[in-house]
Amino acid sequence: PVIEQVVEAVHVEPIVEHVVEAAPVEAVVEHVAAPVTVASAKDDLKKIEGIGPKIEEHFNNAGIYTFAQLAATDVEHLKEILHAAGPRYAIHNPGTWPQQSAMCAAGQWDELKVWQDAHIGGKE
Repeated sequence: PVIEQVVEAVHVEPIVEHVVEAAPVEAVVEHVAAPVTVASAKDDLKKIEGIGPKIEEHFNNAGIYTFAQLAATDVEHLKEILHAAGPRYAIHNPGTWPQQSAMCAAGQWDELKVWQDAHIGGKE
């Protein structure tokens, strides 16, 4: 009886005035599992000796956004991209860019620095 008297005597206001219906689990899972956008998965390709902002832009336009993608790209294909960008870019030699990119993708920053210091302009 005492508990019943206390419950009757105390007036409690609801903390939440409106209850919002939760989203279905499928919608939440779909949102969480959404693919990573290109912008968030983009590496700074300018860390590769010989690649500047414009060449990085041309590679991005060709679908190359990450060190791993650049490392896996054939040198001849890189030359085709540069050639298509015009004579200003066609003169560049991307011969070591996949090798440098592989070091970046593997997190071998110290090794990359040593390699770049030993190779002027990224050329072997």
